[in-house]
Amino acid sequence: MKGKWQKLMGIGTFAGFFLCACAGVAAQSAQSGQSGQSGQTGQTGQSTPAGQTPADKDKANTLTLDTPAPPVNAEEDAAYKAFEAMPLTDGPRKILAGEQFVQKYPQSRYLPPIYSNLVKLYLQANEIQKMQDAGEKDVALAPNDVQTLAILGQTLPRAWNASMPNAAVQLDKAEKFSKSAIELTPTIAKPAELTDAQFTMAKNQTLAMAHSGLGLVYFRRGKFDAAIPEFEEATRVDPSPEIDPVNFYVLAIAEEKTSHFDAAVAAFNKCATVPGGLQPTCKNGAIEAKKLGATQLSAPQ
Repeated sequence: MKGKWQKLMGIGTFAGFFLCACAGVAAQSAQSGQSGQSGQTGQTGQSTPAGQTPADKDKANTLTLDTPAPPVNAEEDAAYKAFEAMPLTDGPRKILAGEQFVQKYPQSRYLPPIYSNLVKLYLQANEIQKMQDAGEKDVALAPNDVQTLAILGQTLPRAWNASMPNAAVQLDKAEKFSKSAIELTPTIAKPAELTDAQFTMAKNQTLAMAHSGLGLVYFRRGKFDAAIPEFEEATRVDPSPEIDPVNFYVLAIAEEKTSHFDAAVAAFNKCATVPGGLQPTCKNGAIEAKKLGATQLSAPQ
């Protein structure tokens, strides 16, 4: 289990850096809107270290149809910029700053990007309930934040167990979040700051998480036939160079449950290529699926 969560945290970290530090875009929008009022110079976002060009994952700041409005006052603007300037790698300090901002400015127009960042930070810290609380507040304020929708949709069913309170409700929420992300992501307009390649990668990362989440919801409900195409799509569009073994592991089980033994062997083998806690399980799964295929009738694909 530890290995699964370490891998999930890595995926969440990648997604957070790549897509969801929406502070830069928000701060730039707010600053330009206030230039005639505050007299301040327009500092925007995090600066790139000397000698380093911005990587794709650093430039794709947000995928959302919702743009934060300018802040109410200069103090709030300064507090937001201070939060935004903290790197996501400085998790505890950034979490504290975000929580303090929310407490001090409960009506802030910058709450959506604050909550969006807290979602990734809580995910990195494995604070799943806090991640869910921040994510639900974010999408209530910014319902088109497809990144947060996708993270909620993928994480909730991965953290799920049948004995938890409101287990059925949690799956219903995950289904709604994932389907919303899948529906809205193709409608997002490309930000001017992104190249076509960066934008495509950002959208595909979001869609991979959303399809993975929806597939796991179906899997948890025992709807294996419905789960299979979702996991197939998740693994197809995922632009990350690192394979997510969880997707292939659950896909393999779903294939085996539907008597697609050759497909199960292939998925188990793919999962087994990734070092970690799932590797021996997937190696054994491939062997067992191959035995089942030799003794039982396989269903047509």
